[in-house]
Amino acid sequence: MKADDLDFAFALLTPEAVRERCHEIFKLAETSKLDHFEVHMEYMNDAVELVLKEIEVNYPNVKVPFHSRWRHFEFGRQNLWFELMERLPKVSKAENARRRFDLAIVSVLLDAGAGPDWRYNDKKTGIVQSRSEGLAVASIRLLESGLLSLHGEDEPFRVDAEALRKLNVDKLGEVFQVSAVNPLLGLDNRTNLLNRLGSALLKKSEMFCRDGTSRPGNLFDFLSKKQVEGAVEARDILIALLHGIGHIWPDGEWLGDIPIGDVGHHSSLVRDDITNKIIPFHKLSQWMTYSLIEPLEESGVRVINLDDLTGLPEYRNGGLFLDTKVLKTITSKDLLSAHQLKSSLVVEWRALTVALLDKLADEVRFRTGDDAESLPLASVLQGGTWSAGRRIASQLREGGAPPLSLHSSGTIF
Repeated sequence: MKADDLDFAFALLTPEAVRERCHEIFKLAETSKLDHFEVHMEYMNDAVELVLKEIEVNYPNVKVPFHSRWRHFEFGRQNLWFELMERLPKVSKAENARRRFDLAIVSVLLDAGAGPDWRYNDKKTGIVQSRSEGLAVASIRLLESGLLSLHGEDEPFRVDAEALRKLNVDKLGEVFQVSAVNPLLGLDNRTNLLNRLGSALLKKSEMFCRDGTSRPGNLFDFLSKKQVEGAVEARDILIALLHGIGHIWPDGEWLGDIPIGDVGHHSSLVRDDITNKIIPFHKLSQWMTYSLIEPLEESGVRVINLDDLTGLPEYRNGGLFLDTKVLKTITSKDLLSAHQLKSSLVVEWRALTVALLDKLADEVRFRTGDDAESLPLASVLQGGTWSAGRRIASQLREGGAPPLSLHSSGTIF
């Protein structure tokens, strides 16, 4: 690949590329130049009102935490992470951060659509959960079991590359309580994704190897070295993940030998270079990035410029805009059929979701008197758009199904 092509390909591995190209699709929607969606900004106030109501109910003191995997370990006053830490031997701040990186990275990789029929029954707490929350509880028990550690009972709560490589679908299914009456969507794909993670950690030793051992948690040390005046840029976390493990996605795409991951294609997004018609999203990678901010900050590393990251283009956020009529499908029958994730319809939906989340966040801050520092996009998502999307979906459809049906592989949404 030529040097210029390399530069163009690597430019896709940034949050600014996600934002720029998604907003281009939004501009096309404003002038009715899309094939599948119309945008009706006259209904944006309805979406904003729902989000403000969620913030008021969920966070009455308006101190909204970041949207991250850590929220899914919290159930009312119960915090599974804190409970686990009380049982584990005390370690240094750095090792505690590595543990949290281990958990967050694995848990996010397992956090794709579980399907409507799967439940996780946590024997230790009596918690029974489905979907994202159920997958979160199951993932913390996965690490607690020591199945992903090479140190057995001596150090069960850690993740080692070789253990990830050796994980098989039967073992993962057993921990996740999968059965004929409790099916989990994409179990094979999830297992394969963790196997691929193990291989990636070994391949990228400069990022993930410390003291002769490769683990996801060692990314903490790599990022800590990127501090400038005690701070790390949020975008640098995402870029590190995209360069370090961006080639693990079974559904990810490549430009030559450069893995560009979670991208879509749209005929209207014209470029005169190798990135022609490509729209990057990096949904799970950004979800992972948001989930690594708290471990970094708890260890004493500040993370700045959070709003360089984008909103997450997934079905709860996207569903919010469809269900409030901010977005409308041009063809009504599109609401009745299931769609492939790389279809032009889903690509438009995801791109419009990213752009609309930016606009909604600006309006929410205007109404609350906040700015991007006091109420970053990460908090608007948590406060927020994701729960508002889930709530309105549950009011409109049985089981809270999204307004568009998707053929999920278990590794993107």
